[in-house]
Amino acid sequence: MLLALAQVLLRYGLFQPLGADMILSTTQFILLVLATLCIAAGGNIINDLYDLEIDRVNKPDKVLIGKSINERTANNLFFILNIIGVGIGFYLSNAIGRPGFSALFIAISALLYLYAANLKSILLVGNILVSILVAMSFIIVAIYDLLPAITPENKATQSLVFSYVLKYAFFAFFVNFIREIVKDLLDVDGDKKGGISTLPIVLGRKRAVRITFILAGILIFTVLSYMYNALYTQKAATLYFLFGIVGPLLFFCIKSWDADTKKEYRLLSAILKWVMFIGICSLLLFRFFVFE
Repeated sequence: MLLALAQVLLRYGLFQPLGADMILSTTQFILLVLATLCIAAGGNIINDLYDLEIDRVNKPDKVLIGKSINERTANNLFFILNIIGVGIGFYLSNAIGRPGFSALFIAISALLYLYAANLKSILLVGNILVSILVAMSFIIVAIYDLLPAITPENKATQSLVFSYVLKYAFFAFFVNFIREIVKDLLDVDGDKKGGISTLPIVLGRKRAVRITFILAGILIFTVLSYMYNALYTQKAATLYFLFGIVGPLLFFCIKSWDADTKKEYRLLSAILKWVMFIGICSLLLFRFFVFE
């Protein structure tokens, strides 16, 4: 649901307040969100199908396939959701006069399948790919809604708004990448059984958790730099970022330094999910403040 929230807030919390020209109608935008959710849901299903044995070790109480739903039904759902998602993408691409854009949905669907089938077993490749696809859920809104509406008269505004989208996409990529490593820390036992090479398996839990500490520190520095350069005149927005994002990330660093239990890893994952949520909600600030 965070993906849908991000896409809705991009349009109504960023595009509209900054006066960007948008080409999608409300109905078409809803279809874009629906297509994203369908392909993401299909990706989750195929991943669960390939991870059945691993999930029985890592999270036996949360395994649905084989209990609440059989494998054949899950496979059918995967295909149906992807057909709907890609089909909507094809319709929208033609509706805005950019049929080539439909390749984006086909590529994302294919990559999610390849991730589940093979790529996630390769060290860091799966983590990076999933984080890129999360970032793409931001960028695809700009590609479909802003890019086709660019004219010589509005190019400056469209480019400015697109630059904000890229900043949020980078933030989403970075937070999700750290969280993927934390999830690997939680799933070491099952991943070993499944022959998956993750950072905690290759380097050990202690080194992997220290890497998350370093990455979180880099993210804190990046956010503080942005605050200093773009928010120095906006006290309310500064406080929002300071207490909503920087504070939790500092808490993450403190807890991650010596984390070594599943309970602590779950806390780290929850902190990052909160940071992602607050980061997405910061899109609403554009209705009240002007950033650089």
